[in-house]
Amino acid sequence: MSRIAKQPVIIPEGVDINIKDGLISFKGPKGEISMDIDLSINIKKSDNELNVEYKDDKNAIAGTTRSLIFNNVLGVTQGFEKKLNLVGVGYKAEVKNKALHLNLGFSHPIVYEYTDDIEIVTPSPTEVHIKGISKQKVGQVAAEIRSFRPPEPYKGKGVKYSDENIIRKEAKKK
Repeated sequence: MSRIAKQPVIIPEGVDINIKDGLISFKGPKGEISMDIDLSINIKKSDNELNVEYKDDKNAIAGTTRSLIFNNVLGVTQGFEKKLNLVGVGYKAEVKNKALHLNLGFSHPIVYEYTDDIEIVTPSPTEVHIKGISKQKVGQVAAEIRSFRPPEPYKGKGVKYSDENIIRKEAKKK
């Protein structure tokens, strides 16, 4: 059995989990989320923990399922956040009417519309904070925003993750 799947998922107080016909739903203080489960996976719920077991030889799916369950429990209790920095002269971001407006040095502003389950905040014109209960959606939105102008290796200009380290290249010598 997979090492990750062997570990139980601890259910904190205030989180309600329902397992029904290949669907598991999580309800917590931050919101609710649900996910599909492979039918070859058994999930056993005791007092305050979940155990993932598999019927066949599907231990890779069991480990992945356990990780997804853990991330969903974490999402409905604490939530997830990604921080982006805009590096460059005149680069700025602001949120208006459920849309992120970005000026990234192009001849036109970029308007990125996002769904209700994601929250985007701009504490300063060069910072963007993306929050939500789904780790996958928060990461996807951050990656899409970063893809408008990824950081370049010579001056480091572009949209980068706050904890990202850009490997700089030396310019041509004459």
